[in-house]
Amino acid sequence: MSAPSGTAPAMVDIKAVHKSFGSLEVLRGIDLEVRAGEVTVVLGPSGSGKSTLLRTINHLEKVDSGWISVDGALVGYRRSGDKLYELREREVLKQRTHIGFVFQNFNLFPHLTVLENVIEAPVAALKLPRSQAVERARRLLGRVGLDDKAEAYPRQLSGGQQQRVAIARALALEPKLLLFDEPTSALDPELVGEVLDVIKDLAHQGTTMIVVTHEIGFAREVADTVVFMDEGRIVEQGAPGDVLDAPREERTKAFLSKVL
Repeated sequence: MSAPSGTAPAMVDIKAVHKSFGSLEVLRGIDLEVRAGEVTVVLGPSGSGKSTLLRTINHLEKVDSGWISVDGALVGYRRSGDKLYELREREVLKQRTHIGFVFQNFNLFPHLTVLENVIEAPVAALKLPRSQAVERARRLLGRVGLDDKAEAYPRQLSGGQQQRVAIARALALEPKLLLFDEPTSALDPELVGEVLDVIKDLAHQGTTMIVVTHEIGFAREVADTVVFMDEGRIVEQGAPGDVLDAPREERTKAFLSKVL
């Protein structure tokens, strides 16, 4: 029997997370849950802590206090009694294979072909046989509409095509969770739609995602939950219709009045 709606355990559980860089407090007590199969879109002005929050979820940034778990496992730490001990780098890297990350600036290897970019992590991190990795990569390139670009190099692609390769590369590890850090902000306006269409398709297939973006229309169409951050805190969160059309907080209203 399936669990009643709303009672599924959280795929991502973030509790009281604080993070500072020197004297600058970037995250100030973040609490957030994301359930399996849901899309959470994070909005907010530059400097509000959105990207840092994403980077703590896969331990690219260590938290100063609080904790994060993905699919029931603490990220970056193990608990012993009341204390947390940081995992070795090898263990952290293994955890990251379950958490796909799509960066703003693609981060493809320029000296590798599209196909080689997509198979690199499954072969190196998952020890997948090359033939299986190639088969998976070709399937994923087809899924993002780039099956004809397998032998091209990143410099031969448009920004939108490079970002779609980056999405295929993240999917090649078959992660439990996908993180997107402003995936369209480095793109020319006419290329934004092709990347958002791929992310929408993933959402419709039930991929658990946290997407930092300024694309309000995308948030309205795809998000299960919209989170508005400012000055390192979650100011407001809820269904897209509530947060975007009837925000309660003055700070949210002021932000949306400038971007809508």
